[in-house]
Amino acid sequence: MGSVLITGTSRGIGLEAALAFGRAGHTVYATMRNPSQSPELAERAARENLPVTISTMDVDSDESVSSAIGAIQREHGPIDVLVNNAGVERTGSVEELPLAEFRAVMETNYFGAIRCIQAVARQMRERRSGCIINIASVAGRISCAPLTSYAATKWAMEALSEGLAGEMKTFGVRVAIVEPGIIDTAMAQRIGVSHNGSAYRQRERFALLFGASLQHPTPPSVVAAKIVEVADSGTWQLRHPVGPDAVPFLQWRSQMTDEAWIALNGADDDTWYRRIENDFGLDTRPKSRGATE
Repeated sequence: MGSVLITGTSRGIGLEAALAFGRAGHTVYATMRNPSQSPELAERAARENLPVTISTMDVDSDESVSSAIGAIQREHGPIDVLVNNAGVERTGSVEELPLAEFRAVMETNYFGAIRCIQAVARQMRERRSGCIINIASVAGRISCAPLTSYAATKWAMEALSEGLAGEMKTFGVRVAIVEPGIIDTAMAQRIGVSHNGSAYRQRERFALLFGASLQHPTPPSVVAAKIVEVADSGTWQLRHPVGPDAVPFLQWRSQMTDEAWIALNGADDDTWYRRIENDFGLDTRPKSRGATE
């Protein structure tokens, strides 16, 4: 069994991935910004007597990443598997979302992953062994409001991973992208909260879509199991959609031309709601309105 470093383990997918790797017998180095404020992983790992070590690391900081990963490598040896999971989201139209928010999402989701990759790539290359798993999203292949800022970071992650995979295969190092659909995480729950006051209706429509999907939630443990499977299987497959709606969403988008996709997202509410219901069986109309129709 190998050593696994995972970012963003305070909750959700990262937390479940740390537990899943520990249960599979791997030595896990779980990192997060504020371990003292997020005790759940430590408590659950201790109850199960799992080989999980938690440390502080802020992927937004060059110094923090270099220091934290350097200390792990010096004290415990090389990292066999890196899971870049840390991520944040912002919702809003391109017009209305402040530029600083675009930068914040890119800093964590994209540059944070690069920092961690650069911290382990050399030792993986020299050992001619290792696996880098980047947690992207279905939004890494589908872009629409109000998740444009988030999707941009995940599209960037997809491009980064594809290029990196070609570089690292020369040295026997695997790179994979895991692409979750709508998963029952704190992030998805935030997106599912209705918002008013914007001239752009897409934010409210997507909140209703997430809310409807979360009525039948897919737990983050499903994604965690896929991450462990990718690491342990030795697969060279690059992309791994996960969750019951991931492939359907991707197929939905691929069946439309770019112009049809843009037209759908720019259509009136009734057209959008009917299309979601017809294609996915989800009634995403506002409750007050749906009760009268």
